[in-house]
Amino acid sequence: MKLAIKIFIIIFAAIHADAARLKDVASIRGVRENQLIGYGIVVGLKGTGDGKSEFTTKSLVRLLDKLGVKLENQDISSKNVAAVIISAQLPAFAKAGNPMDITVSTVGDASSLQGGTLLMSPLRAANDQVYAVAQGTVVISGDGKEMHTTAGRIPNGAIIEKDIQADFSNRKMFRLTLHNPDFTTAARAALTINKELGGQYATSKDAGTIDIVTPSAYENRGVELMATIESIEINPDGKAVVIINEKSGTVVIGDKVKVSKVAVSHGTLSVKVGAAEPGKKDQEERVAILDSGVNVGDLVQSLNKLGVTPKDLITILQSIKAAGALHGELEIL
Repeated sequence: MKLAIKIFIIIFAAIHADAARLKDVASIRGVRENQLIGYGIVVGLKGTGDGKSEFTTKSLVRLLDKLGVKLENQDISSKNVAAVIISAQLPAFAKAGNPMDITVSTVGDASSLQGGTLLMSPLRAANDQVYAVAQGTVVISGDGKEMHTTAGRIPNGAIIEKDIQADFSNRKMFRLTLHNPDFTTAARAALTINKELGGQYATSKDAGTIDIVTPSAYENRGVELMATIESIEINPDGKAVVIINEKSGTVVIGDKVKVSKVAVSHGTLSVKVGAAEPGKKDQEERVAILDSGVNVGDLVQSLNKLGVTPKDLITILQSIKAAGALHGELEIL
């Protein structure tokens, strides 16, 4: 467990040391996936279907009627059929004819969709328009021991039927939205974009929004403009934060978290941040002395060398934060 703490400190510091591309820290307003949903029937089950469920029975009767099979007695049931809800993510700039993955989940009392086949079902967006049609064999994932059999996926199980129209290349203005809003990052991004484009084209509107006016050199070339902008590298800023998972004992520390002069006594352990008093020498065996203004990473590494358990470490960090000596946010998961 002590080794895990050391590893997380090194990884987190490395992440903040490198620049990130704008495409990895921001998204273009309006360029996103859209959720689709539908209702369908899965057939071919081996006695694991819904049985005599009202909505499944009505759906089966309606389906057979469309296929030209007229039933005199509509009170039918089959354990080989299950009603399902279908969900999918329609990609941005989707075009008719492209395939996409779908997820199917039971809505009745079916115990398993293993081996079933979804029959042709329309998928609708929030505006109630049909954007895709789904059909295919359900695949249940799992290692054989723990399998969630009432939900499954169909790879490339839907065909997109309608293009997603977007007048992208002719836009006069684009808007970037930061994934983690921060005033410093927004201002830094706008400054870097302007430097790259050679003019005042980008403006940071708030902590999470950057507006970009299309330069004349990129008129009707929105794709090339966004390709240039999203490859620009910046150094994202963020709050000083320490994240603690009490269950696993994991501690993730930001490199900007600092600790002021403080002394902590915890059991047989003594922690002092700040120079020791002249002429005095600590006689305790478990003593950690650090200079003022050290970061929490240095503190944790020192405590780790003394054999501090994750539980004790969490208690110490919480106490230092309560004393106002830990400059940053402390988040407990």
